[in-house]
Amino acid sequence: MDLFERRILTVSQLTAGIKDLLESNFDDVWVEGEISNLRHPPSGHIYFTLKDENSQIRAVIFKMQVRYLRFELEDGLQVICWGRVGIYEKRGEYQLILDYVEPKGIGSLQLAFEQLKERLAEEGLFDEARKRPLPLLPKKIGIVTSPTGAAIRDMLNILRRRFENIEVDLYPVKVQGEGSAEEMAQGIKYFGQRGEVDVIIVGRGGGSLEDLWAFNEEVLARTIFDSPIPIISAVGHETDFTIADFVADLRAPTPSAAAEMVVREKRDLFRTIDDLEQRMGKEMDNLLNRNREEVNRLRERTRDPRLRIEELFLRLDECWARLATAVRRTWRESRERAGRVSHLLLSQDPLQEIEALRDGLSQRTKGMIGDISNILSSKRKEWEKEMARLDAMSPLAILKRGYSITKRLPDGTILRDVQEVEVRGTVEVRLYRGEIICRVEAKR
Repeated sequence: MDLFERRILTVSQLTAGIKDLLESNFDDVWVEGEISNLRHPPSGHIYFTLKDENSQIRAVIFKMQVRYLRFELEDGLQVICWGRVGIYEKRGEYQLILDYVEPKGIGSLQLAFEQLKERLAEEGLFDEARKRPLPLLPKKIGIVTSPTGAAIRDMLNILRRRFENIEVDLYPVKVQGEGSAEEMAQGIKYFGQRGEVDVIIVGRGGGSLEDLWAFNEEVLARTIFDSPIPIISAVGHETDFTIADFVADLRAPTPSAAAEMVVREKRDLFRTIDDLEQRMGKEMDNLLNRNREEVNRLRERTRDPRLRIEELFLRLDECWARLATAVRRTWRESRERAGRVSHLLLSQDPLQEIEALRDGLSQRTKGMIGDISNILSSKRKEWEKEMARLDAMSPLAILKRGYSITKRLPDGTILRDVQEVEVRGTVEVRLYRGEIICRVEAKR
């Protein structure tokens, strides 16, 4: 028997022991590092590698914890994580199972705000060109806010003071906590579908970034963007900015300021109307005076119409006299011109001119025919001479004198040397007339 008895473990036993050891000693750890190899599989879990300059460890955030993330994880992001060490027994690998992640050096809410702001800006949700002006005097105002907060009381007091009979429709919602962004989005959709209000105010009083976070939710931003009715965002204090402020058609620094922006004070409107009435009265007086002066000028220029008619009759008589004179002159000139043309036609008989042209044409035709015959005869002689030269140079002329052309078969090579053919090979002999296929019996 061995002095020291060996204790042999299976791989599963060893892995289970390591698992118990690690998970019992590292069940609550904070780890800092840089995210790399980030993956989002269809399961909804998030896998990545957490590393520093010397080491790295795999990490996972299961789907149940992913929904609590306020920002988007990215490769290269420095984070601080809280969780536990776990062992994946099938592979014998250890990893961090995380329950909480926050960016290093900046709060998770602030990072989520910046990420969403950048993404929505790239999509064009903040473009100034799409923002609509507010109505001058809305008949009815829709407000989406908490019914118990100070913001609604301040807005109603200001609206009553500025225009006491303005109609207000309140859609009560939560403005803080889980589900509040969805409730506010539903309120905006409610007013948009009914179409009974001319402008919508969405807002609440001041608070921390966490308190105002519902106004940074993407669902609310997209609902504001899609609203068919102009929207004023009135959130917090003048220094507070939310995603809703950037998407809305107008940002008010406070809810009270929104109430002042949405409707002008009745006294100011009455004052404006009085000013417009006075300006319109002055313009009407000026217009009447200008027209009265114009009528007087026209009256002075207008004479007795009978005098005008007499003048027109005199001008008509003059025109008739001038017309008669012009007609007589034109008739006389036309008659003289016709006489000259007739005399010219009689003095030049066209038949004689035609006969002379016919004789000239006949002579030119005969000359042209002779020239063409000469040219054809000359060209025929040149052609015959060239054909004789070509015939003398033709290989067929050489074959006609008793020579032949021998080709090696089957490649058709023309033979010039007896070494280019083998005994019992086949050759083709081209004569002047016809060809002969021969077998080589001997070479000399």
